Amino acid sequence: MPLRLRFYTLLGGVLAGLLGTGCVRRQFFQPDARLDATAPLPASADSVHGATAGRQYARHGGLYNALVGRHHRPTWAAPVAAPVLRLTNAHPGGLTPGKVGGGFNSTSLNLTGTDGRAYVVRTVDKDPIRATPELVRGTFLVNVLRDNISSTNPYAALVVPPLAAATGVPHASPRLFYVRADDPAFQTDSLRHFRGQLAYLEEKAAPTTPPPAAIVNSTKAFAAAFASPEQRFAPADMLRARLLDGWLGDWDRHPGQWSWAVVRPTEAGPATLAPLPKDRDMVLYRLDDGVLGWLIGHVFLRHWATFTPQFKNPAGLMSSGHYLDQRILNGLSRAQFQAAAVAMQQRLPDTLIARAVRRLPASAFALEGARTVAALQARRAALPALADGFYLGLAKRPRIGSTAQAERFTIRRYADSTVVIVEPLATGTTAPLLRRAFLPAETRLIQLEGLAGDDVFTVEAHGAKPASKPAIRIYGGAGHDEFRAADGSRGIRFTQESAPAKRAYDKPPEE
Repeated sequence: MPLRLRFYTLLGGVLAGLLGTGCVRRQFFQPDARLDATAPLPASADSVHGATAGRQYARHGGLYNALVGRHHRPTWAAPVAAPVLRLTNAHPGGLTPGKVGGGFNSTSLNLTGTDGRAYVVRTVDKDPIRATPELVRGTFLVNVLRDNISSTNPYAALVVPPLAAATGVPHASPRLFYVRADDPAFQTDSLRHFRGQLAYLEEKAAPTTPPPAAIVNSTKAFAAAFASPEQRFAPADMLRARLLDGWLGDWDRHPGQWSWAVVRPTEAGPATLAPLPKDRDMVLYRLDDGVLGWLIGHVFLRHWATFTPQFKNPAGLMSSGHYLDQRILNGLSRAQFQAAAVAMQQRLPDTLIARAVRRLPASAFALEGARTVAALQARRAALPALADGFYLGLAKRPRIGSTAQAERFTIRRYADSTVVIVEPLATGTTAPLLRRAFLPAETRLIQLEGLAGDDVFTVEAHGAKPASKPAIRIYGGAGHDEFRAADGSRGIRFTQESAPAKRAYDKPPEE
């Protein structure tokens, strides 16, 4: 049994004993977001007042909150106003419903505008029952997982757009709506979770300038980048996006939380795969304000990082994006990480932070506004320290891969550093894929992976006493590779085989 499931089984047993039940609550969710749902909503109503995102999370007493955590329960139960969703006029020309989607937690409905753009409407509240094994779906464990949604702030996604825009990070612009219980577009059983609830409407892919040639998911983006040097990631853009993630406390940044814009600056040059972050559900996350919540976030699931004025666990906070970071950011220097952090600080003045947090509904701002503004300001001051720790964590064991085409890896050993250069062997292609100096004080092991193609690995010794550290492991992979090492080269191991399968550089990330 996985560690996470074992822990929740134990937690479920404790809470079942506390509350005297061992079965899943069949009526867990609020029946309607409107507090006065007994009165029918007039057909002409354009908005509702006194709607809640999920008041069921605030039904517990003081003992439960002390044990599990108060989280964002008051915000989920705070009454807010929202316009009524009508697909015919929610966007100029109307929106046409398409396929039902959603991940393990939320339900979504894909929409198409008359301009051909893709949109999506998704529930504010979540139901993680789809993430639980069949064997436990009738047990109290489901109640525990559902209740943990209270750790998220239901309106945090509204804060992100102006902050992302200021830092040059693409973003969605979600709008909050109320879905009528009798809306004809939501009467199928697969959309029952929408009826009478709050939902977000947004464009499916963050708009970019210039418009991209295509938008792809992470699996397709990495497959393209591994296939040929003609499609390359944008490391500077990715670093900005990842520092924004850390500043906002958005720890859930695995490959499935990204799309990629395929941009061609020139017809002859390579295409750029620019990051498009999505799904900001974990911004302003709060878990560790109860005994068991603290144990989850500090012992069992350390990447579930609580948003506080300090970066208490920066390594855990950034860990979900490790697959992306290790492969996209390995060409950037420590100075570039610092420069990106300082530039971000300068783009986030107090006035902008206050204006962004004011986008919370009035009742939510009254509960969380002052604390959120102060925390963002404190975290802004610590951005250079976050960036430095982020860099050092990635620099310990960088993994440098090429593509399925033929490349040249040049390793230059100096007394105080090791320089790695990766460049295509094809004639007419001059821009290197990577050029980076590694220092023994920062890096323990460099792993080079040729993937495929007839690659050439050359080791050069410079100076009287070239360094033997960091160690270098070279995996040739498919193709007829050539390895040339200068006399006196130490700390280098070459094998024609691919890297171990469980750590293979070109394994597509799971969506």
